[in-house]
Amino acid sequence: MGKDALTQSEIDSLINAISSGDLGEEETRETSTEYQTYDFRKPTKFTKEQLRTLQIIHENYARIMGNFLTSFLRVPVKLNVVSVAQVSYEEFVFSLPVPTLMTIFNMSRDMGVAMLETNPTFVFTIIDLLFGGEGRQPAKIRELTEIEISVMRQINEKFLDNLGYAWKGIAQLEPQIESMDTNPQFNQVIASNETVALVTFSATVQNVQGFVNLCFPFMGLERILSSLTAQQWFNQFQQSASKSKPGDIEKCLQSPEAEIKVVLGKSRITLDDFLQLQEGDVLPLRRRRGESLDLLVEGRPIFKVQPGTRGKRLGVKIVDKISEEKDKDNYSTGENYG
Repeated sequence: MGKDALTQSEIDSLINAISSGDLGEEETRETSTEYQTYDFRKPTKFTKEQLRTLQIIHENYARIMGNFLTSFLRVPVKLNVVSVAQVSYEEFVFSLPVPTLMTIFNMSRDMGVAMLETNPTFVFTIIDLLFGGEGRQPAKIRELTEIEISVMRQINEKFLDNLGYAWKGIAQLEPQIESMDTNPQFNQVIASNETVALVTFSATVQNVQGFVNLCFPFMGLERILSSLTAQQWFNQFQQSASKSKPGDIEKCLQSPEAEIKVVLGKSRITLDDFLQLQEGDVLPLRRRRGESLDLLVEGRPIFKVQPGTRGKRLGVKIVDKISEEKDKDNYSTGENYG
């Protein structure tokens, strides 16, 4: 028989040793195997690196949304990532207050749905500010009216628009709201035991603190898990920097419009004469015949020009550039070109 096969006598000896308890320590160690506990009700699906990448993405997202809400509401708003964890959908739902505002949105065509939850403290503060109040809470938490839900839909659309921008480089999100409800237990869009990535934000509006949650089902993120790395997220900034060309900045500066004016001359009259001006009156200008005119760009004198025509249109011809020293002298002598 081969080397790996035992003879009948060896098998009998081994069985007798196990039965009598006389098996040696070395033999016991060889037959023992290592094992790890595994909870089939809460399987680990997201790696630590993936959760860390989610935190990096949404820390940037929190800054974006904080700046947007500050300018939109005209009060100080600050968002911070409190935690990023994987839990079951059932745990997430039963941790929410009732009522709360639950927004179900479609991440993209091939990624399925996700959830945005804004708790009552945050929602009622924003609604009070938008309706002209000081951001006060109601005496008792109540259900939202249809008008209030409609107003919050506009705010949540901005939340989702900026979410797509924050995820750029990892996945192409095109969030679209599917439904909004105030009872999260009615939103069983995925199985209760399904694993989700839960991102929790603290949202401070003035001095009132509330919470915002983003819930991403594992099924939706499964297709892009290979890209959910910090290196992948940081690569987008390196690529965008390498793609920039020297002429890009110059091109951007050339596109804005600039206001151009030509000053034909100046005159000084009394207020009484000004009030009595009528159509056809003539004002003498303090400018000699043939003297160059000033061309102003955004209220600042830049060129000396001569008036003329081109076809049927009036125009000017640039003959010289006004030096900075002369420009400063004009300001110091009190000449006003505005």
